Amino acid sequence: MQRTTKLIAGGALTVALIGAGAGMAVAGSSDESSDGGALSGPTREKAVAAALEVTGGGRVSEAEHADDGGTYSVEVIVESGRHIEVKLDDNFHVIKQENDDDGSGSDGSDRG
Repeated sequence: MQRTTKLIAGGALTVALIGAGAGMAVAGSSDESSDGGALSGPTREKAVAAALEVTGGGRVSEAEHADDGGTYSVEVIVESGRHIEVKLDDNFHVIKQENDDDGSGSDGSDRG
């Protein structure tokens, strides 16, 4: 191969590798991942609304992808101070609602 051809091939390979890496980074940051991470955007809004409706209001201390059943998990602190974990399916329908006594939530960031 001539030197010019080798340089062009090397440049094309570099561009392809950079593009692949950027694509994986974007895919990994998607709100729809199921790695147990925090929810954001419209997904968070829908999950929070569904959880607050079933609990009758309160403060949301966590809204995340469920790591132990269900698709989404929202922890609500109700007026009495109890922590209630609401599990939702991928259509934001309540699967399970239970007292959450693991104390993993923060002090509350959303009011309903």
